[in-house]
Amino acid sequence: MVSDPITGLEMELADMWQRGRAQARTYARAIHPKLDPALYPVLVILNRSDAVRMSDLISTLDIEKSTLTRQIDAAARLGLVERIPDPDDARAKLVTLTPEARTKLTTIRNHQIDRWRARLAKWETDDITTLTALLHRLGSSED
Repeated sequence: MVSDPITGLEMELADMWQRGRAQARTYARAIHPKLDPALYPVLVILNRSDAVRMSDLISTLDIEKSTLTRQIDAAARLGLVERIPDPDDARAKLVTLTPEARTKLTTIRNHQIDRWRARLAKWETDDITTLTALLHRLGSSED
């Protein structure tokens, strides 16, 4: 352990992000062998909704429009997403998962939840709730 709590936190978060990136590569390959792991977070966001505007994805992911367009095009070529008309704006398109991709992502998410349940089986419910609240607070704090 490090004596400075902020340095210790930064080290732990860096380690967690590295493990998360490794898991994202594994999950991306499970969805499609040619899927770029950088696209996995986009698919996770799409799995939380029926359809999402590109502008909302750009804002959520904090990436350039051209980058997201390339990623969505690549996912569409793999049969993972499709663009559909936006019922609120005839000029716009929404992005949605294909049924096959949604099924794969739901299976992966269920597997992830099962792994978390196993890892935290001996934790007190209050500790899990506290950790969740603290992570939300950390993620919501502004730079």
